[in-house]
Amino acid sequence: MILASLFGTALLIAVSTGPLDDPSGANLTPQQKSVATEPLVRSATDCIVHAVVSNPDYKATAPAELGAKLGDIIVASMPACVAPVRSMIAAYDRYYGEGSGEAFFMGPYLDVLPQMVLQAGKKVSQ
Repeated sequence: MILASLFGTALLIAVSTGPLDDPSGANLTPQQKSVATEPLVRSATDCIVHAVVSNPDYKATAPAELGAKLGDIIVASMPACVAPVRSMIAAYDRYYGEGSGEAFFMGPYLDVLPQMVLQAGKKVSQ
């Protein structure tokens, strides 16, 4: 009888206090946050790279002219990659705070994306 009462009390406390883990990631270290978001960044990048190198404009553009057209080709690839890009942005918002996903995407991510696309494009064409 005491065991049943104790179990019932423990269950009531667990339900009323909610989960003990913090799904927002507020208690994670910077390294843990990086590990959690890295697969989503890679997924978004892989999608964009695939869409860019599959684009006929990318294939038809001479390497010397590619730098000038690459931004437009990347923008054209975005509709095909909306889901992984949104997942990446949402993860940054969850782990680093509201608005940080868009700031990451519009800042550091887009700053290095053209170089990443060019490097991946070289590997694909070899």
